[in-house]
Amino acid sequence: MPSITRTSSDFEENRAKVESAVYDAVRSLLDGGMKYTEISVQKIISEAGIARSTFYAHFRDKSDLLARLGSSLNKRFFDEASSDAAEIWDAVASPDGLHSIARLLEGGIARHRKHFSVLSAISETAAYDAAVRNFYTSDLEAFETRVVRDLEQRRSNGMTDSHLDPVLAGRIIVWGGEQAIAHHIATEDQGRDAAFALELASMWWYGAYNRRITESR
Repeated sequence: MPSITRTSSDFEENRAKVESAVYDAVRSLLDGGMKYTEISVQKIISEAGIARSTFYAHFRDKSDLLARLGSSLNKRFFDEASSDAAEIWDAVASPDGLHSIARLLEGGIARHRKHFSVLSAISETAAYDAAVRNFYTSDLEAFETRVVRDLEQRRSNGMTDSHLDPVLAGRIIVWGGEQAIAHHIATEDQGRDAAFALELASMWWYGAYNRRITESR
């Protein structure tokens, strides 16, 4: 009688190989200068060296593929920087956290550079594909919620300007920062990453978290 355990293991191994081949094919095509909208399933399977039936046995469509590729990147980001999330909140809570935030941002920019073609494809596709958009925005929305909560607490404790609008400031920090990082990577080489990270951290640090308190406005 065939081993069920071995059969299941073989299936998982084969699935992992197919997914890896498809992901590598997409990255190769994107790194070669193609936009995701220009990449057909035929191009993907030709680059990956698999049959069309094999592709559709593992992915519903191109949107499913892109969302799962993004999920894979999210896990890789977590593995590469598992302590960043905790560290950044520790940094903003300290009186001398500016350069700590800048260092963490610089590390994030480096990781974005490494996977920039795929991240750009996710951002591009999110503009018109609801499934990809929901995936793309979920992490940013969670980050925004945390920033807003922090700013509300700092304002209540008198640690920043009482006129600060935490919701608007949080939106600018998270969504504006995301767009600024993408534009920076697209237009500058990595030699300017440290300076960019420090400027972004300064706007976060002095513009919201430690804005000079005003008596009136």
